[in-house]
Amino acid sequence: MLYQFTSVFCQRFLPLCGDRTVDQMAQAARSCKQNIVEGSEDGATSTEMELKLLNVARSSNDELREDYQDFIKKHHLTHWKPGHKRFQPMQDFSRRHNNLEDYLPLVTKWTAEEFANTSLTLCFQVDAMMNSYLKHLEKTFVEKGGIKERMYAARTGYRQQQDEKMKGIEKEYTHLSSENERLRIENASLSALAAQ
Repeated sequence: MLYQFTSVFCQRFLPLCGDRTVDQMAQAARSCKQNIVEGSEDGATSTEMELKLLNVARSSNDELREDYQDFIKKHHLTHWKPGHKRFQPMQDFSRRHNNLEDYLPLVTKWTAEEFANTSLTLCFQVDAMMNSYLKHLEKTFVEKGGIKERMYAARTGYRQQQDEKMKGIEKEYTHLSSENERLRIENASLSALAAQ
């Protein structure tokens, strides 16, 4: 959603030609989105790769946030910080709405200041969510290891179970062989007695 939002922002408030900021903002927003998607997909097979890609996504989001802050400064707009009358309502709205459709009625009406501050808030919220998820991943990685380590542990555990079963079978075989030999000797003795 932030990627789509940034595209609309650039179309409305930045010159389409001659300003590298348009490309940089679009690339940063796209990189953030793509690395989150790739990290989530790769996380199924490699926690290490997921951590790397999500950190790349965070860096891209940081770049995008910096571009929005620069835009606010460059155009002498007010940065809505805690204490500003629009800050809390904007935060509350953006926490509850994560679809472009929720914002479409607003994006064509917002001033540059409203649009930039809302976008900036979304960047901070994306960063907070990624930080929280990365901490969870890192904790899981430290406590349980990565996917490869868990697969190795499962494989090793399976082999140990198979080894235990084999030892049990060998022990039972030895016991039955011994019992069979004892019965063979006893049978031979009984047959010899019966023959006398």
